Amino acid sequence: MRYKKSETSIATIVSAATRVLARQGYANTSLMDIAREAGMSKGAVHYHFPSKDALIATVLRQACDAVAERTLEAWRGEGTIDQRMRRGIDALWSVRQERGDDFRVVANLLAQSLHEPALRPVLSEYYQFAADQVRDNIVSQLVALGFRPRVPLAVLPRILIAVLDGLAMQIVVDDAGTITKDDVMSALESMVVSLIEVAPPAVTTPAQESTSA
Repeated sequence: MRYKKSETSIATIVSAATRVLARQGYANTSLMDIAREAGMSKGAVHYHFPSKDALIATVLRQACDAVAERTLEAWRGEGTIDQRMRRGIDALWSVRQERGDDFRVVANLLAQSLHEPALRPVLSEYYQFAADQVRDNIVSQLVALGFRPRVPLAVLPRILIAVLDGLAMQIVVDDAGTITKDDVMSALESMVVSLIEVAPPAVTTPAQESTSA
């Protein structure tokens, strides 16, 4: 029971921290603010998280898990590889376009990391996780079907994420309705197609043919 109660307390703190950080930003948020939001004492928060940065790391990992689950759910559905890829990209974009608490927290921490080096390792983990997710659930499937990236396999997911994040931030500062979801999806699909090509069929030499025979 004590273990279960501890898990519940941690979940409550992380949820409260996400809301406060999304509302106030990293620089204007203290552990006391988070404790108030969670309905706990500052000591109770300190019991589970010795510092604000330790709590931030957990908040970011939870945001990663939330985005991953939405994308995986879209990918697992029925349909052709093209349909599933579109749904996966759509989920990645929707998370950013909706400007939910998870997106606001990450966007704020990215800006704050210019002045807070301690945030950079955690954000590096976030980007590595996101890139791995795109590679494992989108790019690797294309490769399995005979497509070959025109750029290194590790770079393609980073490019896709950079475009998604860049467009999302542009909409935050210039919400004039000039960028529609259909425009984004069309552009992303064209970009992915331009960065991959059909792999040439394997060439079998006469010696290999005689050996296999």
